[in-house]
Amino acid sequence: MEETVDLDGKKYTGIRFELGNVPLLILKVKSGYVACSYIDKATAEKLGDIACFVSGVKSYDDMYKAKVKCATQWAEDLGIREGMSVKKALELIDAYQEKP
Repeated sequence: MEETVDLDGKKYTGIRFELGNVPLLILKVKSGYVACSYIDKATAEKLGDIACFVSGVKSYDDMYKAKVKCATQWAEDLGIREGMSVKKALELIDAYQEKP
């Protein structure tokens, strides 16, 4: 289910799908996303996605407070690193402007 998520006064597109014991969660901004570890980094890498990943989360609030577990090369090129806060990662992804 796609929904608008308000975290610290910022609006994000949230995608939540109930699977197994925990939901699949994604927080989307204009140029990329943060996803739970249900999403495969290798596939995101092959597709050229600006993405980073977290684990052990059950809600958008959990995601927002989590630390980045890993990121695609394109996300790393924006300065996103393992251990960075998801809040900072979302700021970096959201600030990215594709070159024409």
